Amino acid sequence: MTTGVPLVVVGNPDNRRVAMFRAAAVPAWPGPVRTLPWREVARGPLRLPDGAVVRVDSPGEDAEVDRLLRGADTPAAHGEIVGAAAWYAGLLAGLDRLATAVRDAGATLLNDPGDIAVMFDKRACHARLSGAGVPVPAALPVSPADYGELRAMMRTAGWARVFVKPVHGSSASGVLALEIASGRVQATTSVELAADGRLFNSLRVRRYRSEREVAAIVDRLAPDGLHVERWFPKAGLGGRTLDLRVLVVAGEPGHMVVRSSRGPLTNLHLGNNRGDLAAVRAALGEPAYAAALDTCVRAAACFPGSLHAGVDLMIGTDWRRHMVAEVNAFGDLLPNLLDHAGRDSYGAQLHALDSGRFDRWAARDRTPQRAVAVAAGRRGWAG
Repeated sequence: MTTGVPLVVVGNPDNRRVAMFRAAAVPAWPGPVRTLPWREVARGPLRLPDGAVVRVDSPGEDAEVDRLLRGADTPAAHGEIVGAAAWYAGLLAGLDRLATAVRDAGATLLNDPGDIAVMFDKRACHARLSGAGVPVPAALPVSPADYGELRAMMRTAGWARVFVKPVHGSSASGVLALEIASGRVQATTSVELAADGRLFNSLRVRRYRSEREVAAIVDRLAPDGLHVERWFPKAGLGGRTLDLRVLVVAGEPGHMVVRSSRGPLTNLHLGNNRGDLAAVRAALGEPAYAAALDTCVRAAACFPGSLHAGVDLMIGTDWRRHMVAEVNAFGDLLPNLLDHAGRDSYGAQLHALDSGRFDRWAARDRTPQRAVAVAAGRRGWAG
């Protein structure tokens, strides 16, 4: 990149994401590194330095930003799951303001607002991946209006086990791994159901076996939209279920972390462990491992305006099949994880910006179909 060009990070200034990225960028970037707070993006109007390079980071973990995006008068209680559809509408409005400011300043975006919008809509993301031939679990065609409709749709589909996901959720917030067997119900989730019916995101995974409680949770989540996928049984090692988070930067998968759990929810912030990547690679074998990483590259290529994407990959119990569970716009928070060149996730992105890889990424055809076709023609990610 040209010396002196400002690098603007859209984020929450006190958040560790911004702090970690700035720690990597300040000594490496040949121009000033600035932060544009999400609070300003949520309020508008915006002005960017002429010719800036703009990176968008997560708006999460800030109660005031959450309030502004939801258009609420008061902040939500700590951890409360509320107003996801309103939050998403606020996110889109903020991204639209940012896109206008980028055009006015002749700036360069490293995360396309349209890509972010799709990745934060699980139905739209699933449809884009499926349409590009990326393997994803089967899903119900529409969002159920309530628990009763969910059960009816599961019976029609012949599914006894599903993942129920808020359409606009993240970090497993509101997700239920729902199982129906012999008339009995079990939901594994990080949702805490309060006595007054409100829902809270907890760091403790619970199992609800009361259908009344499960119905109350689903009924509370349903008005903001649900995405329901058929349960894909995942492989395990050492008695623990696992999946992979694969960070793809400028078309290359350099950071892979195994997420290992005693239950169906593998998110690391829920107290789960990082697993042994070498053991997973050995269990898969080199051809299957390369194919799995290739799928992650193709999934990321469905978002051709994004320099990076975090892909959550599920490996089947047969160690042959695999499917993409999620693609994350802000899936690069991977502390203490280095690629083959010794770079962390932020260093890898900065390196891509300072190399011909960025020029090739920026110049390529930005339609998802073309990007996926190019990615499908590339192999050799197992090295």
